[in-house]
Order: sequence, then C-alpha cells, then structure tokens
Amino acid sequence: MNPFDLTGKVAFVTGAAYGIGYGIAKSFASAGATIVFNDLSQEKIDEALKSYKADGIDAHGYVCDVTNEEAVNATVAKITEEVGVIDILVNNAGIIKRVPMVEMSAADFRQVIDIDLNGPFIVSKAVIPHMIEKGHGKIINICSMMSELGRETVSAYAAAKGGLKMLTKNIASEYGEFNIQCNGLGPGYIATPQTAPLRELQEDGSRHPFDQFIIAKTPAARWGTPEDLQGPAIFLASDASNFVSFM
Repeated sequence: MNPFDLTGKVAFVTGAAYGIGYGIAKSFASAGATIVFNDLSQEKIDEALKSYKADGIDAHGYVCDVTNEEAVNATVAKITEEVGVIDILVNNAGIIKRVPMVEMSAADFRQVIDIDLNGPFIVSKAVIPHMIEKGHGKIINICSMMSELGRETVSAYAAAKGGLKMLTKNIASEYGEFNIQCNGLGPGYIATPQTAPLRELQEDGSRHPFDQFIIAKTPAARWGTPEDLQGPAIFLASDASNFVSFM
C-alpha cells in the first residue's frame, strides 16, 4: 500500500483559485484526491475551473464566504451531497493588509482577523462532525512565519496567524481521539500574487529591499513557490501522517 495515496478522498481547499491553495490542490489531485474549492464570486470560480481543467483536473468550485457561518454550513452540506464527505480540509483562504498599526483602522484589523482566523474556525466547525461520523479526517491550516514572529505593518495578520497556530493545537487536542489530525503549514515567503509587491523592482531597477533580505536569509537563495509545499501537504493529508498532530 502507498501511504501517500489520496485516491477516493475529497479535499476541500479554501481560496484555492490561485496561489498556495491552487498549488496544494494540484498536488492532492496528482495523489488521487477529488478537489473542491471556494471563492467569493462565480467569475473567479469559472476562471479557476478553466485553470484546473487545463491541468487535467476535474475540480468542483463553490461560491462561498468563509466568514459567513450560514453560507459555509450550506456549502459543506452541498459538497457532501454532490461530491462526498470532506476527508481533507485545508484552511488556506486569507488576506493581508500591510499598514502601520497606528494607521490601521479597527475595521480593517477586524476584517483580517475575520478571514484569517474566524474563517478557519467556521469551516473546521462545519466539517468536523462529518469527519467524526466517518471515523477519520485531516485538517491543515495555512499558518505563517508570522504565527511566530512580528514585523512592521502586519499587526492584524500576525495576530490572526498567531491565533490560527493555537486554534490548530486546540483542534488537534480536542478531536485527536476521533482519528482527526490537525496540523499547520507555516510557509516561508512564497512567490504568489499576495507577495508580488515585495518582489517588484524599484524605480532605479534595483530589487525591493525586502526582496534582497529574503534572498540573503533563505538557504536556497530564492523565494519559495506553491509547488515547494506540495510534498509536506500530501504528507499531512495522507495516511502517512496518521500519528502526527500539531500539539
């Protein structure tokens, strides 16, 4: 038997229309899983479905806001009916607002917390009962270096990702006895549309100072890519990690 085989598994990757989520979803598909994802508009869903199809993946997309508990519950019920019980959940949907703390409005702070922390809570809460009933489940939360560190202009993001780290630990502790493993992936700096502003060339043609800093501090001397997360994601989603929980 191949412990990394995901054949027959239904994987729900939130916000997987592009970027890290898309890369993880592609890796799950290559391991045999059926892919389900969400986004905020049908237009974005349709664009993503074209990309999945071009990659040979028959994915299923649903319009859903992860911060809306009623909408999430309805979407999970629809996925269960149309595709199957969710075996693997990746809480990937998230945003970042790079604003100095004293210049950030409370409304913007709450929005980041709502999407990056409340969203994973709401979606996990919706799928865990089905996982308990089925007798197994995998939850992977996309944490961050900011789950451990602070940095200028990302107070809300760091607060949310720090909270997500602890939510991950709590889910692992509370539901491990039901054969549900919950773990966090804390990517380094990954080249995605979200980090594109940090990689833009300056007016004089030089690299962004933060870009230079990342290259200098990373052993591989480059930004990571979504593909670099595929191996760890498959491991945490598969039977190979049945005794691994982020405690």
